[in-house]
Amino acid sequence: MRLGVSLPFRDLDGTALRADSLTTAASTIETLGYASIWTFDAIGRGFMLPDPLMALAVVAAATTSIELGTGIMQLPIRNVAEVAHRLFTLELMAPGRVLFGVGPGSTEADFSTFGAAYSTRFEVFEAQWTELQSWVAGGSLGDRKLQPWPSVLGGPSLLLAGWRGRWVQRAAAESDGWIASGAYADDDQLSEAIERFRDAGGKRAIVTNVQAGDDLNPTIDRVQRLGDMGFDDVVVGDATASVDRLATIRAAVT
Repeated sequence: MRLGVSLPFRDLDGTALRADSLTTAASTIETLGYASIWTFDAIGRGFMLPDPLMALAVVAAATTSIELGTGIMQLPIRNVAEVAHRLFTLELMAPGRVLFGVGPGSTEADFSTFGAAYSTRFEVFEAQWTELQSWVAGGSLGDRKLQPWPSVLGGPSLLLAGWRGRWVQRAAAESDGWIASGAYADDDQLSEAIERFRDAGGKRAIVTNVQAGDDLNPTIDRVQRLGDMGFDDVVVGDATASVDRLATIRAAVT
């Protein structure tokens, strides 16, 4: 099992983000031995997170080998060609390290803030998922062409999110991996979903948003359970992240 961590949205000393906070945190996380760093997509919820792809571009410049993931980016509130353009730029900066997780979104406030329709998000995402695959594979969609650098074509790994119904099987069949949320699904639900993912031939299974509380022991125990359950990657989120807390979690997880 590989252990990932959410990129802290405040400095590791507990203060608000500064200009160097992301680079310092990313370098520290890589030095501690984490396998991946993840950004998340939340808009209009009473706080601000850095733009997922812009933040990872900053992280890419401060690291050398750690994987960089979005868990997830909500496609229906964005233009897919514009997202693919940014994604190719990130892949150029961090070749072979990008894990691009996408989904239809789940929070109406995000859609309202961007002026997008929440009620039709699943239908919109269906079409966008096909578009995204075309852009990443060939850099074009019909006669629309991004003309990306040859080295980045097909490079970013595309991960599909969702733990209910057909999304699990579609992730197994159509993507490079599957993302489930440890915040929205309990362990029984995740156990049932990963069994369906493996039965459908899915390879890389990732669970994100395993939230760390003041007492880290329950978090560490859950990470170990999810690893034993068969998840390839477990991503911990720690809103009060500090170097000591991140080091404690990393040292305790085998």
